[in-house]
Amino acid sequence: VQLQASGGGLVQPGGSLRLSCTVSGTTLTSYDIGWFRQAPGKEREGVSCIRWMNGWTKYADSVKGRFTILKDNEKNTAYLQIDSLKPDDTATYYCAGRPRETYGSCSLYDSYAYWGQGTLVTVSS
Repeated sequence: VQLQASGGGLVQPGGSLRLSCTVSGTTLTSYDIGWFRQAPGKEREGVSCIRWMNGWTKYADSVKGRFTILKDNEKNTAYLQIDSLKPDDTATYYCAGRPRETYGSCSLYDSYAYWGQGTLVTVSS
């Protein structure tokens, strides 16, 4: 199972980005996909996750109302739509996958077996 994250860049405060996570090597029906971020000097934080089979989603309180996790079954790709970006959103964003039977909240980074390489989002004027 391989994950490829992309879509990061430099954005002004208030702007938007759509990150992509393309998965190969498996179909995602039996997986959860999570998005995490890590800012310099900070711990990795769970941002959002989706259960592919039924579309159930979860968001961190810090991003509710601004971030939307989406999926495209045909493209085997998950997206993270980020709106109303703030400087505090600056971080490297990672996508990760785990079998849906994995015990524990989907926001726990150590519950994920498969990781993409990360894409940098910088929010600055």
